[in-house]
Amino acid sequence: MSATPTDPAALTAALIRCPSVTPEEGGALVLLDEALSAAGFDCVRVDRGGVSNLFARWGARGHARTFGFNGHTDVVPVGDEAAWTVAPFGAEERDGWLYGRGATDMKSGVAAFAAAAIDFVRDTPPDGAVILAITGDEEGDALDGTVALLDHMKSADEAMSVCLVGEPTCPETMGEMMKIGRRGSMSAWFTVTGVQGHSAYPHRARNPLPAIARLMDRLASHELDQGTAHFDPSTLAVVTIDTGNPATNVIPAQGRATVNIRFNDLHSGDSLSAWLRAEAAEVAREFDVGIEVVIKVSGEAFLTPPGPLSDLVGAAVAAETGVTPELSTTGGTSDARFIKDHCPVVEFGLVGQTMHQVDERVELAQIHQLKAIYGRILASYFG
Repeated sequence: MSATPTDPAALTAALIRCPSVTPEEGGALVLLDEALSAAGFDCVRVDRGGVSNLFARWGARGHARTFGFNGHTDVVPVGDEAAWTVAPFGAEERDGWLYGRGATDMKSGVAAFAAAAIDFVRDTPPDGAVILAITGDEEGDALDGTVALLDHMKSADEAMSVCLVGEPTCPETMGEMMKIGRRGSMSAWFTVTGVQGHSAYPHRARNPLPAIARLMDRLASHELDQGTAHFDPSTLAVVTIDTGNPATNVIPAQGRATVNIRFNDLHSGDSLSAWLRAEAAEVAREFDVGIEVVIKVSGEAFLTPPGPLSDLVGAAVAAETGVTPELSTTGGTSDARFIKDHCPVVEFGLVGQTMHQVDERVELAQIHQLKAIYGRILASYFG
């Protein structure tokens, strides 16, 4: 008599009840550690910098065929709790939906791949290994989450042959999209310094605001590229211009502006940083002001070219949903940006329409469908 299948919806509900707002572990990884250990996974906590992470492996270390899953149990804050119609960490079921912070992003994804992995290794032990790398730091700075797990794997001689990140990837319909890459992301802060003065005597001051306006116009009106075969055109958005000057008769000494760039694989963080600094230097000379530039690159653009891994995932999705997923690189950043330096990586998960919202929720049927997809992927990979 076969064992009772692991219920991914019940596991999702249990995870939602863990208040794991970044960087709090909230009991979520303890719960997963217990479930995976009971199924024969070797589990190691990889905590670093106040962040909790879990590494779990079934099968021999260093096996040539090792399938990895990656996901996170940390969640964003609930916001205005009074605006919720349910308890944010109550995991309440209503009309076929499961409510709670993290229901979509992404405790359901973690529960689905954990349940699929547990049932797979129990029912059809593979000739290979299955790794689950689960972080508590995806929604935060992500410095001590998946990066710490990858550092642990390197030091412990662990490796994934391929990896699937279980982030929600489908805009509206289950199965419609998987991610085979992501745009890079970076922000730049400009501080422009001139000389304060009376607005009636502008020749005695050096106004930083025209310089800011010129610089922001130059950056925003520049066409970075026209896109590539797998990426949309890169974009630059001016997100704020500030002076903090309440007076109408004072030319301020300083002003600030910030831009955010989402870029494709025609660029790198270094190449765009050099361009931003060159533009700032030219405007500084033109207006005789000082411009300080601070840049943070959150992630580089990357692409896992269509091939065996995307074909494997796409076939499983189509078999379970009847939908062939589009291969996409849209959206923001994810922890796949770290994994791409370790092994080929794609992302597939459920519909993400309510993630980070008040009354975040997931359709219960989709959780079971996602588990079936992940189970089919494992069977096909090792079969």
